[in-house]
Order: sequence, then structure tokens, then C-alpha cells
Amino acid sequence: MTMPFVLDEEQQLLQESAQSFLSGRAPIAHFRKLRDSRDPTGFSRDLWAEFANQGYSATLVPEAYGGLGLGVVEAGILSEQLGRTLTPSPFLSTAVLAAWAVTRAGSDAQKALLLPRIAAAGTVVALAVDEHAKHRPAAITTRATRDGTNFRITGSKRFVVDAHVADWLIVAARTDNDALTLFLVEPGAAGVRIERTSMVDASNAGLVHLDGALVDPEAVLGEVNGGTVLLEQILDVGRVVVAAQLLGVAHEAFDRTVAYLKQRKQFDRLIGEFQALQHRASTLYCDIELTRAIVLKALHALAADSADGPLLASQAKARASWTANTAVQEAVQMHGGMGMTDEFDVGLFMKRARVLQELFGDGGFHADRVATLGGY
Repeated sequence: MTMPFVLDEEQQLLQESAQSFLSGRAPIAHFRKLRDSRDPTGFSRDLWAEFANQGYSATLVPEAYGGLGLGVVEAGILSEQLGRTLTPSPFLSTAVLAAWAVTRAGSDAQKALLLPRIAAAGTVVALAVDEHAKHRPAAITTRATRDGTNFRITGSKRFVVDAHVADWLIVAARTDNDALTLFLVEPGAAGVRIERTSMVDASNAGLVHLDGALVDPEAVLGEVNGGTVLLEQILDVGRVVVAAQLLGVAHEAFDRTVAYLKQRKQFDRLIGEFQALQHRASTLYCDIELTRAIVLKALHALAADSADGPLLASQAKARASWTANTAVQEAVQMHGGMGMTDEFDVGLFMKRARVLQELFGDGGFHADRVATLGGY
């Protein structure tokens, strides 16, 4: 299957629209205000409502439920722009992961309940998967035991994006014969406790503790014991959309660094005139553009349900993690000592990159997955 390495006209318009909207309504100062005030929500609900007005929260929601009926490519385009502005929002957790999961596997009742609310930015849904310090979905131990026709879920989840503000949780748990099943769980239910955790970049995450939380059969997302493939599909969508956000982080750090090289003087010369720095900048630019190609290819593969989707998802996540790491390190170094200060924005991109690198698997995890999928 041939996949384009450039955006079409409508996708370019979406990119320009998102760039203009976010730079105007959610610049870095917006993120700083939320962080410095220790905002209890962690994002602006007013801005999230504006996402609905722009149609961004409805990107993956089918038209029948009030959405735009677009695909993963468009979600990646928006995610890249969020990376460039560091905008805190439930876009990833809710408009991408939850919208995709419910659209793909939800019952008619679940779709009718959640999808219109997601499209209207009227709810927040969090995916609760990881239980360890590193991403290890194969090591899930949370268990859902049968209680008549119901299930009781016991276990703990870590690094759950937007957990403390979620109206619903999608919880992965072991059921019969250690098979995985996904459940829709209300955070306010008996036996559910959520703690907000502080990430290094001030982004939303939380610990979810489940102590015999009771759910009925209607809470199953997909099929009982059929969650393994579904979860990997959800995670792959998340991995590529996070890779797109890492791409945005890398490109914004690069652009800010190039602008600095063009105005900072040493020894009565612009430092951008020094060949050593020119070589470093040009190498980084090539790295970013190569990463852009694999991320876009992976987005198209997932949108088309290509058999190569999982492989490309891991290639994109690994490459974007490494590229973003290089970009933010070069940015801090080329800005000199002030690049390490909190007053200077470039350091914020380093912190965001570090968190995104770990989310849904770091470069090492995905390099190993690429090798496994390739038969090694």
C-alpha cells in the first residue's frame, strides 16, 4: 500500500487552523499560568470547550454521534500543534484514545452515552493500563473476578493521563484464564480511589486504586476476554499520536533555537555564523524531517488498518522519542546557561519530551517490539 508523505489540502488547512488557534489562545504563557497557580484541574475547561467549537474534540467521533468522522492522521496533525505550544488538554486521553476505543468496540448504548459528550468536550475519559515504573502492558495484574453476572475489579494503575479529572475510566484487567478485558468504570463508584501525581512537566496524571470495584456486564468495552488485541490497537493509536506530539516538541525547540542563533552575538558575530553550530542545526533539521516522514506513514497505516500498523507505530514512537531528545538537548546547549533556567521557555520542552518519551513505551521498548514483530 502506497502512503503519502505529505498532507493533502484539507489536512494542511487543519494544520494551519490549529496552529493559529493554539498560538493565539494557548501560548506557553497559558501553560505557565496553569502550572504556577497549581491549578486543581490542570487544564482550562473554557479552552477545552473552545476545542469543541473548533471541532477538535470531535475529530475521531463519527458524524452520526455529532463528530467530524475524521481519522488518526488528523488527530496526529492536531497533536503535533499541541506539542508546539505545550497546551494542557484532555485531547489525547479523551478525543483520541477514548473516542477511538468506544467507536471501534463500544456497544450501541456506550456509543450513545459517550461519543456525543466527547464531541462536545463535555466529558473526560482516561485509559488506565500501566502498573509499573515502565510501560509493560503484558505485565498487567489487575484482576476482574466474576460476582454473579457482575465483575469486581482489584488492582492499581499508574501514570493514568487525566485520571483525577476523569468522568470515566477505561480499565484493563485480567479475567478468565488471564485473558484481558476492558471495562468502563466510574471514578465515583465504591472501591475506586484516585490520587493526582505530579509529573516533571506538570502534565496531568494519576494513580488509580481499585479495591473490589463492582461493575455490571454493560461496563465491558468490547468482549469479555477479548481485550488483548483491542488494547494493543488503542495503544498503537496513542503511540503514534504521542509521536506526533513529540515531533511538535522537537520542531518548536528547533525553530526557537534557530531564531536564537540568528540574534545572539559573541565576539561581535552572530553565533549562527559559526560553522560548527550550523552543522549541528542542519543535522537536527534532517533528523526532524525524517521523523516527520515515519510518523506520517504510521498515522496513515493506522487510519487504513494496515497490517504494518503495529510495526510502523513502534518505529514512529521510537524515532520520535530519540529525535525529540536530541532536539531539546541541542536547544538547551545552544542557548547556553540561560537554557537551563525556568524563566526561559526552552527548558519546558525538555521536560515535556521526557514525559512523552515514557508514555506508552520509550525508545528501548519500541526498538525491542520492532525486532519482535520483525521476527528476531
